[in-house]
Parts: sequence; C-alpha cells; structure tokens
Amino acid sequence: MATVLKIGPADYGRPFTLEEFQAGDFEEGYRYELIDGKLYVSPAANQPENWVQEWLSFRLKMYARSQPRVINHVSGGARVFVPGRPGATTPEPDVAAYRHFPTRRPIGDIRWEDVSPVLVAEVLSAEDPDKGLVRNAEIYFQVPSVKEYWVLDTREDAEHPRLTVHRRHGKKWRRLEFGPDDRYVTRLLPGFELILNSRT
Repeated sequence: MATVLKIGPADYGRPFTLEEFQAGDFEEGYRYELIDGKLYVSPAANQPENWVQEWLSFRLKMYARSQPRVINHVSGGARVFVPGRPGATTPEPDVAAYRHFPTRRPIGDIRWEDVSPVLVAEVLSAEDPDKGLVRNAEIYFQVPSVKEYWVLDTREDAEHPRLTVHRRHGKKWRRLEFGPDDRYVTRLLPGFELILNSRT
C-alpha cells in the first residue's frame, strides 16, 4: 500500500512515481500535475480564468447533451495519460471532451487511465503562459485520441478572450488564431459554434 505524502509547492520538480502521486495529500490553492515523472505545480486559476473555464465547459456540455454521438462527456477535472514520455506524464487540462466515454459503466470502475479525450482546452495562466502555449502543445500531440487542443487567452480581456487552436494535421499541429468576438467552428464538433465573448 502506498504511503500518503503531504505535497505542496515546495515539492515542485521533485521526482514522483505515479503511485506516490495518486496517493498524495495535496496542499490546497495550487494545481498539481505529473510531467515526465516530476511534480509540476501552478497556482489555482484566478477568477477571470475560472470564469472562462466555466463558460467553455458549459458550452461543450450543452453540445454534448444534444450530440452525444460526437462527444458524450465533458470534464473540468480530467487527468490525461500521455504515452511515450521519459516518466509518468498526466497533465490535467482545464476542460476535456470525450467521445465514447463509458457512461453506462459503474462510476467507481472508471479510471482516467482507461479513457482519453478528443479535445482538450486550457485557459492561459498569466503566471505561466509557456505551460499552455509550449509545454502542453508538445505533450497533447503525443496523445493519439486528441484531435484539437485549444488555448484561451484572457490576459487582455477575459470577456473577449483570444483563441489559439492546435488542430492535428499529419505529423504536426496546424495552428489557427482567433481574436475577440471571432467565431470558431470545427468539423470535430459538427454544428458547434464558439463565439469568443464569454458573456454570451
């Protein structure tokens, strides 16, 4: 049985096994991820970032209710298991959308290791923008199920965020940029429309 560890921001960069990480007791007020077998710590979202996270999650959940054959589960607390990294790597996107999520199975039988999203999204942190723009773009490309990775930037205006879309295109991402009040549509989600105004 794994020893329960009290984990806080002072442990940033410390090596952890997946078992130690999953059994850890985390100090509140921070986000914790296991990247290449080491602990990555970032501050919890500020209110403007959280607002946009909730707005995007609501939009995708409403779409999932109407189009369950396209996506049938949306989570704001998912853990994505990334293959082929030097150590255990389990980033936690702000929003993740799933196709064929096993909703009919008992909830207690579903593990994050057993499912993988088609879409992940991050709201950019002003304290650590490279995490969303650089680190995660590399990591999520290594997850074959992920077809698109969205980054919403609230640094100038949380009510009118900017959107960077990474769309899988062969052996690389195709990167698309959208400004405030632009409209984004994608073949990944037929009939879905995202207008970059978090008040709508």
